[in-house]
Amino acid sequence: MRSRYTPLRPGAGEVIFRRPTREEVTGPGLLAADLHVHTNHSDAPTRVRDALKFAARQGIGLAITDHNQVSGSLEACRAGTTVPVVPGIEVSADDGPHLLLYFAAPSDLRDFYTRHIERKKRDGPFIAIKMATEELLDAREGYHCVAVEAHPCGYALLNRGIRRGRGSAGIFSRLDALEVISGGMARMHNLKAVALARRYGLGQTGGTDAHLLRDIGGVVTCATAWTVEEFLDAIVRRKTAVIGQETSVLRKAVMGAAVLPHHLPYTLPILRDRGEHLLTLVRSRQRP
Repeated sequence: MRSRYTPLRPGAGEVIFRRPTREEVTGPGLLAADLHVHTNHSDAPTRVRDALKFAARQGIGLAITDHNQVSGSLEACRAGTTVPVVPGIEVSADDGPHLLLYFAAPSDLRDFYTRHIERKKRDGPFIAIKMATEELLDAREGYHCVAVEAHPCGYALLNRGIRRGRGSAGIFSRLDALEVISGGMARMHNLKAVALARRYGLGQTGGTDAHLLRDIGGVVTCATAWTVEEFLDAIVRRKTAVIGQETSVLRKAVMGAAVLPHHLPYTLPILRDRGEHLLTLVRSRQRP
């Protein structure tokens, strides 16, 4: 049996439900990264420079995946840090799913955002954009881009996961991976995500969905890689290990309090959007 204090050996698709130690996620040729982090460029109080410093102390990389926004990720890429930064974004699709899109180069991320996302935004920055999942997957073609479905089993009463999304048939075959440990989810949701990834032969990633600085690094994706490009290729080839645990109920409550002020100015459009998604979900379940 492998000691929990020796470096992980990615490749067998391990998914481990406990907080990682520095010893097992660092080592020559091993790259570990929290692939789902939010900053004050969207709905979190965390500054980019603080996220980078916190990641550096843990010996991990990170992907800043702000909601429908790339300025935080690009700031991290420009910072000149030793922390491996995976250029990324979390896009809220019009039909429900949240896509985590990771790029090999920040220039590709910037180009993708400018050409496809920026002009499709709605009234609020955190509301689903005017593009369905299929359209987003079409748009990422031509880029060195890895598409991952965040928290694929969704949230209660909210249409945010591919299992809850409208018209999700056929989407799995177009994804590269599923987020099998999301820090914001319950254990049962993450276990279902693991089963889905294995059923459809998809890669596996994990991230904290951190909105608070101290949560960063609680879930990481590990691969044998020296560069971001090699790391992304390992996800596609299903050569990753995911280790981490879900955020406690208390921490989720604290996070909710920290996020709320960012959402309040957009309360009406958010409620309208959620209401439309919920209505569509109810109607879809009533169909024979």
